[in-house]
Amino acid sequence: MHHPFHRRAAAATTAGLVGLALLTGCSTASPSSSTGTSSGPAPTTASGATTASAVLPVASDPIVDTSTTPGLAVTQVLLEDNTDASGAAISDCLQVTISNTSSQEATGLEMFYTMTDTTTGASESYYQALDGLSIPAGGSATVWFDGGSGTGHYAENAYSIYRSSTNEIDFTVEVAASGLQIATGTGIKSPGGAEQAD
Repeated sequence: MHHPFHRRAAAATTAGLVGLALLTGCSTASPSSSTGTSSGPAPTTASGATTASAVLPVASDPIVDTSTTPGLAVTQVLLEDNTDASGAAISDCLQVTISNTSSQEATGLEMFYTMTDTTTGASESYYQALDGLSIPAGGSATVWFDGGSGTGHYAENAYSIYRSSTNEIDFTVEVAASGLQIATGTGIKSPGGAEQAD
């Protein structure tokens, strides 16, 4: 004959195991472990380079470059009337041309840029390691922040001030490369919405 206490204990144990099985079977990955964009800071590599999963504003400039060796220059910053590598018109995006007049190859390229709404004063800054890009001595390269694929194309924040404001937007751009002095440039988006390719 079973004691009433043992029946209650067995029932409680069985109910506990069923509950645990239900919790385990119904669990799903948390939003932070799923793929796609994240509401937190963009994941970074050991060098601080942003990975492709998210493009979010940064609070400060992470570039540390104390070199005084000249040779790197930002020769053009376009935000309208853009062109692709062949010179064909494309939709508006941040497009930056960088030249290397030094005697060494420019490697380890990274870029920090700030956009400011001249009407509201709102400002956002972004950092991007220019992975896959190097510039030979005496050469130049153009990069596009358009979300495109291939060499020279990098992700952008589709909800940035540049994309959401119809006011004039000022850009300041800073480019660094290993062993070369930081180069800077500026650009302006005129008031109005984004233009499409001609």
